[in-house]
Amino acid sequence: MPPTNSLPPEFDRGVVTTVHQGDCHVSNQADVTFSTVLGSCISACVRDRVANVGGMNHFLLAEQSGSARDRYGASARYGAFAMEQLINKVLTQGTGKKANLEIKVFGGGKINSALDDVGAKNIDFVRQFLADEGYVTTSEDLGGTFARRVLFKPHSGRAFVKRLSNEIGVNVAREELALARRRVVVPAAQDDIELF
Repeated sequence: MPPTNSLPPEFDRGVVTTVHQGDCHVSNQADVTFSTVLGSCISACVRDRVANVGGMNHFLLAEQSGSARDRYGASARYGAFAMEQLINKVLTQGTGKKANLEIKVFGGGKINSALDDVGAKNIDFVRQFLADEGYVTTSEDLGGTFARRVLFKPHSGRAFVKRLSNEIGVNVAREELALARRRVVVPAAQDDIELF
């Protein structure tokens, strides 16, 4: 029997690309694995199951508006940008058909009380965004009080999630809190993103 901390064989070889907060990567290569560590942040993994093209993003909504009209605050523009960017890249490199997409979402943990449960707001946001765009997730691992490492094979669509120790979670929470306090803003896109 393999050790409990070992990865499934498919994830234990090939090229591993780390997806940092603010990143969006897409590939159709069978030997590529995208990897990220999440606390309150969200990562979506989107794949065109016909073209075997997939990608991963990683985002954090840093603030919430008090306005009922702007439910998720100005930082929701960042979450919307991150989701639209990923979906558009996969559609462009794939078949271009929304019906061929499978979507998996991860993260949104409550790992630091100072973040006022940003994780729950991130979960609400990504679920609402996908519902508004007419997408249904094929799987998810959201919430909880732990950080998690997510590995995603964009070619096959396989995902692997490992819940991390409290010690690692504390470091992830510290990094996310620093980002939230700086209210990281993504620069405006060069051209408008249009979801098709």
